[in-house]
Amino acid sequence: MTGLRERQKADRNRRILTTAAKLFRRDDYRHVRIEDLAHQANVSVGTVYNYYATKGDILIAIVAMEVEEVLEAGECLLASPPQPALKALTRLIDHYYDHSLHYLNKQMWRTAMATSIDAPQTPNGLKYNLLDERLKDQVQRLILVLKERGDIAADLEAAVVGSLLFNVLNMLFMEFIKSDDMELESLKTQLHRQLEMIAQWLVP
Repeated sequence: MTGLRERQKADRNRRILTTAAKLFRRDDYRHVRIEDLAHQANVSVGTVYNYYATKGDILIAIVAMEVEEVLEAGECLLASPPQPALKALTRLIDHYYDHSLHYLNKQMWRTAMATSIDAPQTPNGLKYNLLDERLKDQVQRLILVLKERGDIAADLEAAVVGSLLFNVLNMLFMEFIKSDDMELESLKTQLHRQLEMIAQWLVP
């Protein structure tokens, strides 16, 4: 019975988050009420508050859901990255970008990012920054795999190179999020150009 209750709880949580993502995208995060969310998710208002104290908590949980799915797919790539190194790096970061608007839109991302900047020591700020750290860790581990395979120079420090690449992809993504007019393909084009230059330095 305990297993069944846990599955039911997880299912309700998933329903709350996917419903919230749909409403936040359609009606604007700022205008959605918890009452509207509860009705659309077919749960009580009290149930929503049992899971999340504020609407901001729900938004950061949606970000976490997005990142968890991205990381899971990234692990499959790390298990057998394509060659050469440029192709492996491009495929991983392209996947990050391609999935970035699956649950969230740009306005939702801006709100979540503002939380991490304005209130970095709050639970939501800390959670957002931890998600960033996990993404950076995955990039660093890919660099290590490529280094061990001989695809990048052996004298390069994987943690430093991974941090550099994550900072590049994160800054490009922030520029993308800030612009309502910038298309995803434009973001990826900028990324590819920068990765091509960086790869020339990485390859032994």
